[in-house]
Amino acid sequence: MSDKTTPPPTTPPAGDVEHHLTYLKLAFMAQHYAELAKQAAHKEWSHVEYLARLVEGEAHLRHDRATKSRIRVARFPVIKTLEQFRWDWPTRLNRLQVQNHFHLAFIKEKANLIFLGGVGLGKTHLATALGYTACLQGYSVLFASAIDVINTLTAAKSAGRLKQDLKKYTKPALLILDEYCAFGNVQ
Repeated sequence: MSDKTTPPPTTPPAGDVEHHLTYLKLAFMAQHYAELAKQAAHKEWSHVEYLARLVEGEAHLRHDRATKSRIRVARFPVIKTLEQFRWDWPTRLNRLQVQNHFHLAFIKEKANLIFLGGVGLGKTHLATALGYTACLQGYSVLFASAIDVINTLTAAKSAGRLKQDLKKYTKPALLILDEYCAFGNVQ
């Protein structure tokens, strides 16, 4: 038996820390740990406060990436928001009722929401804005034209893939079906 003592821990070289953070896919931490360490030393943050800032930054980065991914996967023809909607036309639209749907309670209740009306009244705009809001709040969304869905599912049935292709439309928390064949008519 020997009386070897464990050497005191040493601070790993910055390159090792960066390498490990990159390996762990902690992009924010890899990019900002040194800068925040200097700031922590200057402002006399505790270790926990320094770590909390790093973790918070990483969480924000991942949240932003996830939101952008949901928006991309939703396949919106264009991004529309409720703030962009023209409330002066049509004049008979119940603004409070429409705005209430943007709380997205119908998604939680697994209920359907249908916008009915003539051409040019803003149904596609409102549906897209509703989907965009849902993406921002963490819901999965898919925007598709009704004719494309029918054609896709008809072809899938003929090819014996109906069940697996149907999942594409049943998986998102919010499926937006637009009646137009082409998205050129989006308001």
